[in-house]
Amino acid sequence: MSIDVKVPAAGESITSANVARWHKKNGDAVKVGEILVTLETDKVSNELEAPAAGTLEILVVEGEEVSIGTVIARISGEAGAVAPTAVAAPAAPIPAPAPATVSGGVIELKVPAAGESITSANVAKWRKNDGDMVVKGEVLVTLETDKVSNELEAPVSGCLKILTPEGEEVSIGAIIATIDASATASAPAMPAPVHQAAPTPQAAAAHVAQAVATPAPAPAPSADAVKPDFSPPVSPVERVVPSEVHEGRTTRKKMSMLRRKIATHLVNAQQTAAILTTFNEVDMSSVMDLRKQVQDDFMKKHGVKLGFMSFFVKAVAQALKDVPSVNGRIDGTDIIENHFYDIGVAIGTEKGLIVPVLRDVDQKSFAQIEKEILDYAKKAKDGKITIEDLTGGVFTISNGGTYGSLLSTPILNPPQSGILGMHTIQQRPVAVNGQVVIRPMMYLALSYDHRLVDGKEAVTFLIRIKDCLESPTRLLLEM
Repeated sequence: MSIDVKVPAAGESITSANVARWHKKNGDAVKVGEILVTLETDKVSNELEAPAAGTLEILVVEGEEVSIGTVIARISGEAGAVAPTAVAAPAAPIPAPAPATVSGGVIELKVPAAGESITSANVAKWRKNDGDMVVKGEVLVTLETDKVSNELEAPVSGCLKILTPEGEEVSIGAIIATIDASATASAPAMPAPVHQAAPTPQAAAAHVAQAVATPAPAPAPSADAVKPDFSPPVSPVERVVPSEVHEGRTTRKKMSMLRRKIATHLVNAQQTAAILTTFNEVDMSSVMDLRKQVQDDFMKKHGVKLGFMSFFVKAVAQALKDVPSVNGRIDGTDIIENHFYDIGVAIGTEKGLIVPVLRDVDQKSFAQIEKEILDYAKKAKDGKITIEDLTGGVFTISNGGTYGSLLSTPILNPPQSGILGMHTIQQRPVAVNGQVVIRPMMYLALSYDHRLVDGKEAVTFLIRIKDCLESPTRLLLEM
């Protein structure tokens, strides 16, 4: 008996996930609760634990993108007994890397559906030649329709037979090639090398070709006597499809799902909103002096440092109360007014920018806000951010000053109507009471949706933030 390990649901808008990293190897004995794999979506990452004890059989290699519900591994009932290799069939319908059917040990490669209005596709380019030995996961062919292009990968390892040449247009569901998987099944079992780098698909194919070319091939068994072995000649977890391809003086690599989501999100923001930015500057002397005065007592009482971000979060909450039009959004031809103050704080990670949301900041103390920011930073570093952490914000704060940015124009985080850009604090000469003095100054940038927010309201909003920061005791009194 075996237990299927499936990709769990991660939110209504998430339909697929990337197998980012296996923490166990194919054939390893695992215990209940041990972390097996890290999955990444375009929003969050998630770690799956072993639902049962037994021997792990990996069905989907690192770097593959699969649909929610896909079976990515199986755990056999008894540790030490590797489950028989079989076709990696998902438990729920998914868009497979290459749609295929089995017929007597031969895998039929079909043109997948690409939308209700698309009835045919053009075989644009074969990446392999007729008769080549291919390895599971290798790109075989590029298909093009009048709307999109698609690359089909080998669902199994074996010998490729091309049925449709390049340039021909075929119907959806047409068989364009076959893969003789029994060719790999007849190859003698080879133990995986220890402490060696993962072979490239080309090296794996060469190994299969050499194994097949034996002087005394076994007689062809009947279909009832044996089931073909569709597994690749090396362990799936060791045979990883290269994520980077070096092309002379350039390197080509796939975008992560998070980076793709960020790209789409930012382009949509610029195409669907009338974004305008207004600027001002704030003298940070008062905030810096206040922090210096209360820092030790604040640390002793709350166990966290009093940072700059809590001042900005509280100032934004007050400005949203004073200029409520910024605390709204456009929904079709309607205006939605928010009567709560959930502020998103942009956090940079190695994989990209995320914006976790601080809830009801108008009702929280400086200490509570600082603790939540630290918790989010730790969760982001450990890959523990959830969908709930990223949804529901009414306004965003982005601190480019952390990286030394002097001035920038932040892009809206739809459907929000405003985003505040913080920048580096710089000692600059300013005029105070008719005299030139040196003060720690920060440029502020407010980007807003001009469809909803007028220039007067945007400027008033930004000045209100400036006033709160230059007189921070007001914020403490308003708590």
